[in-house]
Amino acid sequence: MPGFHCKRIRFACPRRPSRSAMWQPSYGDFGGGALSVLHPCPRPGSLPAMPPRRRSPASHSSAAPLRAVADVSVPAPPVPLDDVDRQILVLLSQDSRRSQRALARELGMSAPAVGERIARLERLGVIQGYGVRVDWSAAGYPMTVYLIITAVQGYQQQDLVQQLSVIPELEALDIVTGAMDMLARLRVRDHLHLRQLLMDCIWQIEGVQRTETALSLVEIEPKNLVADLLSAPPGEPA
Repeated sequence: MPGFHCKRIRFACPRRPSRSAMWQPSYGDFGGGALSVLHPCPRPGSLPAMPPRRRSPASHSSAAPLRAVADVSVPAPPVPLDDVDRQILVLLSQDSRRSQRALARELGMSAPAVGERIARLERLGVIQGYGVRVDWSAAGYPMTVYLIITAVQGYQQQDLVQQLSVIPELEALDIVTGAMDMLARLRVRDHLHLRQLLMDCIWQIEGVQRTETALSLVEIEPKNLVADLLSAPPGEPA
């Protein structure tokens, strides 16, 4: 079929075709294999396709400055914690199902006093919630994927974060410094699931200019960071 050719490329967001364009296949690296990616190819005699967006050099370390960074997440001010508060946090981090009576016995306090402490920590935002740890392999999502996202220069950060946050497979999203703009962690079933997620969802987001994927080979058992950091007295190294 005229107008079709193949070439080797890195991951890039596919552009929407114009009315006078038809699709051509090209290939990109995908977990050690090849992934077919569709790009518009102009018909003979029509205007050439628009060139890909180029990033202008920035004077600071971020490759694509995003506006209104502070509007997305403002760190909470430190909350003064005494030894009892720290002990409660450590005990709950080890088992969040502990009852107030069980905590009171371990701390040598009354259950109402422990309840007041917990309510205060919740009210101040130190305790943000309670949850469970899931074995994602057993739940059918064994693959962890880290997605490096480069945004279109000047694109509104809030809009991009909002569009990415509604993706069910998104486990975490950080705005970072350096040559990238965002680092996302995804949970997927397999390579086919990842390919569909990239091509049908993430690459269709207007503010995403380029992505790179890194597949996790081995997940290290997470440590109890609460116990490690809060067990030591204030002012002393953990």
